Amino acid sequence: MKTSKQAAHDARQLFRSCVRNELLDPGRVRQVLQRVIASKRGGYLAVLSRFRRLVKLDLDRHTAEVESAVPLPEDLRARVQSGLQRIYGPGMDIHFAHRPSLIGGMRVKVGSDVYDGSVQSELAVLERCF
Repeated sequence: MKTSKQAAHDARQLFRSCVRNELLDPGRVRQVLQRVIASKRGGYLAVLSRFRRLVKLDLDRHTAEVESAVPLPEDLRARVQSGLQRIYGPGMDIHFAHRPSLIGGMRVKVGSDVYDGSVQSELAVLERCF
């Protein structure tokens, strides 16, 4: 049975083998999973668990959720998309959503980063102050 440290090391190695041109290759991830499952070496479940966590973190870093109070016009969507790709790199998967509850402005979430410029959040700040 592998130690926790060894399982983490093996998972990182497997993860690095799945990255091509700074992007995670889904086909390679599937191949790695199939090989590890087929081998069933000691501690393979711990390795898979840590590998899954690394893949999820990478997917979160390359997925952006953009919420706005009103539907964004195409030119603004394109500017937001290019800005996010400039900051976070290529391969961003960007989802736009219309959330009237924001009242005005926009909220962008990429991984654990949240940029909240909505009127709703500003009102919440004011409410806490008084």
